Amino acid sequence: MKILVVEDDELVADVLTVVLSNQNYAVETAVDGDRAWELIETFNYDLILSDVMLPGVDGISLCRKIRSRGLGVPILLLTGCDNSHEKAVGLDAGADDYLVKPFDSEELLARVRALLRRGEVTSQPVLEWGELRLDPTSCEVSYRTEILSLTPKEYSLLELFLRNSRRVFSCGMILEHLWSYDDTPGEEAVRTHIKGLRHKLKTVGASGDLVETVYGIGYRLKPQQQSKNSELQIAHVSPTASCGQTTLRETAYASIKFKIQESEQAYANVVQNFKSEQQTLAALAHVWNKFKGRVKEQVNLLEQAAEASVGNVLNQELRSQAQREAHTLAGSLGTFGFPTGSNLARKIEHLVKIDRQLEKIEARDFCDLVVALRTEIELEPHKIQENPTPKDERPMLMIVDSDRTLAEQLTQESAEWNFQVAIAPDLNTARNKLYKEHPDVVLLDPSIFPSEDSFQLLAEFKARKPPVPVLVFTQETDLNNRLQVAKSGGQTFLQKPMPPAQVLENVTQVLHLSTQADAKILAVDDDPKILEVLQSLLSPWGLRVKTLEDPRRFWETLEDVQPDLLILDVEMPMSNGIELCQIVRNDSRWSELPILFLTAHTDADIINQVFSVGADDFVSKPIIGPELVTRTINRLERIKLLKRRYGNLRF
Repeated sequence: MKILVVEDDELVADVLTVVLSNQNYAVETAVDGDRAWELIETFNYDLILSDVMLPGVDGISLCRKIRSRGLGVPILLLTGCDNSHEKAVGLDAGADDYLVKPFDSEELLARVRALLRRGEVTSQPVLEWGELRLDPTSCEVSYRTEILSLTPKEYSLLELFLRNSRRVFSCGMILEHLWSYDDTPGEEAVRTHIKGLRHKLKTVGASGDLVETVYGIGYRLKPQQQSKNSELQIAHVSPTASCGQTTLRETAYASIKFKIQESEQAYANVVQNFKSEQQTLAALAHVWNKFKGRVKEQVNLLEQAAEASVGNVLNQELRSQAQREAHTLAGSLGTFGFPTGSNLARKIEHLVKIDRQLEKIEARDFCDLVVALRTEIELEPHKIQENPTPKDERPMLMIVDSDRTLAEQLTQESAEWNFQVAIAPDLNTARNKLYKEHPDVVLLDPSIFPSEDSFQLLAEFKARKPPVPVLVFTQETDLNNRLQVAKSGGQTFLQKPMPPAQVLENVTQVLHLSTQADAKILAVDDDPKILEVLQSLLSPWGLRVKTLEDPRRFWETLEDVQPDLLILDVEMPMSNGIELCQIVRNDSRWSELPILFLTAHTDADIINQVFSVGADDFVSKPIIGPELVTRTINRLERIKLLKRRYGNLRF
């Protein structure tokens, strides 16, 4: 089960993470209400545990927002204020329970278990599959009369399969369910835990292949031979049962120092891996200004369909066009700052899907929805600038050097070589520009800093995703310096003095080699707005994105591009994404190509269908930029790791 912890105090968040993780829950954290809401819109959680006092959107407001959207996920509020009025406000806002800080870990876990028992979807009965029995309340697993001693991840794996007995899980989806976002290992970890679980099942007499491999897709529970055992059997358990953990507090506090260090590193990774909000919004603004005329044409067609439905003359062709345009708008408007527009478009799509002539009241609803949609898109999205500054497409060279005269000479010469230049005369400026301006290549003189700082900065450039190539330009060219630079990630060593033109020639060569190593992505979607967004979000991360709007040209484009990752929309004309995925998986040359789906659909049937044909991951529309970037880069990093381990094979 997955729990979202919303807490801006790192120490408290780490304590909660340790305590809950020790009870086999997968824990995600958010430091404020806005980030929490992004996660809640994107993922399904079994419980939300939120502080009341948060920066931005506070816990009470977040609670109201969750309930206003009709979400029934249990909510436990935490507060430092122990007064009846605040508790009443929280409960009136829709919270299910309230806990005052400082709290006892045993009381916290008891309240968590009680809330999970209450939920309709997240009830905690005993789970059975044949003679295998798992009790989520006591964390006990048995086969016949034998007790299994499982690691936390083996336990969580088995619980995941038992709760979803008919579903096949890819390695990517198992990672998604059982590991937190900041702690996701490679897919080999899943295989290792599967192997361990099978071995322990076998030692107590269960079938070694009770967890079955579905080749090319993933893993599932092996279907029972007799129909009476083919469904997950459920038995009632005592609500007073306890997990029997006697050292939770000791374990939590013994681990807290390490967890704080992990948290600090995770924060540094977030700062490193996500573009600033302003840059992302500027990119989206450029796409919006390019396509808003097309959006208005789509709404015009919906207006025609609405008028036809009122006159009872809505034909099948116009209905199909309206359904297609509504589906496209539902998937794209939220990305541009129109969440209400996406919801309106989705309601219109559901209306026009009705396979009969609309009743009068339905036709009036159709008209009202289209009017509301027109009103919504005529307002500029509040987060996007109306006239964003045009993006400078030239590669950025960052010069880290305290010699101002040299920096000015290189800046002047850079215009001839088509570079934009950022100058960082000190360590703080260099780090600032690294995380805010995202240079493509760096020219660095490490002698201007203490050696420890210089090598740390080189390591930070190397750790970027993708890594930033660094040319070291210095007078200190002895062997020891060269060795230290090479170990820390420096790629080329240039000796001062050197003419600016010669320096920039070397910079160009290094940048060219770096660009050749960029990962290639093929994105297929019939909505040009979405393709532009993908280009804008992924290209700054060193990813070469080839877009395709017409799925009929898919195979020839696939062969031509030879991508490292494929992004597919689910619903497209002629050939939909699910069909294209099947074609790819049936070809031995492409059967291991990572495939990520984009979809405006959120119902379980579509998601299950996507994974059953071999998808590795999916991202819901409207697209959330950081989520898309993280999932894409993480998938590519796993492929690189596998290639390093097993040679130049396609995975």
